[in-house]
Amino acid sequence: MKRFAIAVITVILLWSTALQAQYRTPNYKPMEPNETVKKYSTLLYLINNFYVDTLNMPELVEKAITATLKDLDPHSAYIPKKEVERANEPLEGSFEGVGITFQLFNDTILVIAPIPGGPSDKVGIMAGDKIIKVDGEDAYGEKITNQWVMDHLRGKKGTKVTVSIYRKGVDGLLDFTIIRDKIPLNSLDAAFMLDNETGYIKLNRFAKQSKEEFDKAIDSLKKEGMKNLVFDLRGNSGGYLGTAMNIADEFLDDGKLIVYTQGIHSPRQDLNSTTEGEFEHGKLIVLINEGSASASEIVSGAMQDWDRAILIGRRSFGKGLVQRPFKLPDGSVVRLTVARYYTPSGRCIQKPYDKGVKDYYNDFSKRLKHGELIHPDSIHFPDSLKYETKAGRTVYGGGGIMPDIFIPLDSSRYNKLYSNLIRKGVFNSFVNEYLDEHRKDLLIKYPEFSAFNKNFRIGDKEMALFTKYAQEKLDKFDDSELEPNLQFIQLQMKALLARNLYDQNAYYETIVTMDDAIQKAIEVMKTDSYFKKLKISY
Repeated sequence: MKRFAIAVITVILLWSTALQAQYRTPNYKPMEPNETVKKYSTLLYLINNFYVDTLNMPELVEKAITATLKDLDPHSAYIPKKEVERANEPLEGSFEGVGITFQLFNDTILVIAPIPGGPSDKVGIMAGDKIIKVDGEDAYGEKITNQWVMDHLRGKKGTKVTVSIYRKGVDGLLDFTIIRDKIPLNSLDAAFMLDNETGYIKLNRFAKQSKEEFDKAIDSLKKEGMKNLVFDLRGNSGGYLGTAMNIADEFLDDGKLIVYTQGIHSPRQDLNSTTEGEFEHGKLIVLINEGSASASEIVSGAMQDWDRAILIGRRSFGKGLVQRPFKLPDGSVVRLTVARYYTPSGRCIQKPYDKGVKDYYNDFSKRLKHGELIHPDSIHFPDSLKYETKAGRTVYGGGGIMPDIFIPLDSSRYNKLYSNLIRKGVFNSFVNEYLDEHRKDLLIKYPEFSAFNKNFRIGDKEMALFTKYAQEKLDKFDDSELEPNLQFIQLQMKALLARNLYDQNAYYETIVTMDDAIQKAIEVMKTDSYFKKLKISY
């Protein structure tokens, strides 16, 4: 164990010493790597052999690694061995389990929907089912957490698990034996037509299979007559650099620089577009906001620098650092920042992190406080960070990507009452209870989402039920805050009903009528004036 601890610390120190060199002043003279390693190894030896109390050396090593990385930058990170597989799932695009989307509702596991074609779907588990037992063990009560569900329902492909289901209208519990399998994690939230010529695609991350999902969506929308595209990257925190490059390639013709990476130990690497591209021609709008980071900024930055798309929304997060995973001897992983990435014009959009990690991640609060999310005039970029697009438009680096058309955050919608309803889970729990009573009738009346979206309305009866329910769930309920926000709240409920009755795509297609950024995109698409003014090619 001593040798392992010293080996791990030695590896980490070699990497961290090299990386920290690029942040030092020109006159800084770092200690020789061998001398640094020897010094720290000696300290570790002394602690392990002479300290007054018995120590948990593996735990001490993990703390040392975490502390070292924390001092480098906000995105270098340590992942313990037991967490590596789960940490990689969102980007790898799959896990092994039973294949359900679930929600904890009144200390019970409620099936929102089985994943189509997955193990649960194949044995007949349905939306609205409640899992009461797992392998004979009670699956309800205070002990039931998301982690409990993961631990009991996930498992290796080919293994079996028996669940006992309560289904409304059926006497007794229904037992299902499910054979676990590989379950895909979709990175594409929605793809549908906004009008006869304009398609919409929302991507939540750049995962391994995202390019395949994107191409499938493009092909499907083209068959529906798509000539223009709104590509929604709001809230997309990034993912694989290679995936971002491949998706950006879909919009650019051959030989155009998409991004380049460079670090003190990583020579410049240019990534260029190829002859392949599913949407090289046609009007393109990319939506971004303060939650769009890393790979999202690579794609949107390339589109802006090449004057290929109009960017609509709010300033992006500002992450311009590239992480590379390094495996440690025990199977744990260090994701180490090894380079910065630069958009085609030469911009590095990484925001400052010299005031520490806490200040770095409090940036959203600072933006809100300074009024940036409401007024674009409050954003100021120094001239030293000024760059030009291919057509000569001015853009800036050093702190995220500023869109071409600004959409303010509508603070009136997100008032105190709405925030409390979200925080307490009132919307979701009310929808679940409502569907307990009305799911069957709604599906008979609206077997297809299109009919539901066109004809269903949250009326006075539903609002009375919701108001009574919210009053029971909230300590304070101010009716005066409900009225100004009534339409938005009604639409939220309708969208959640659509999601639980049909699929995730239905949620976004429902909510689109009150999405300011999408509505602006539809307006912009209808005229050539914005594209001509911004010198956007299509």
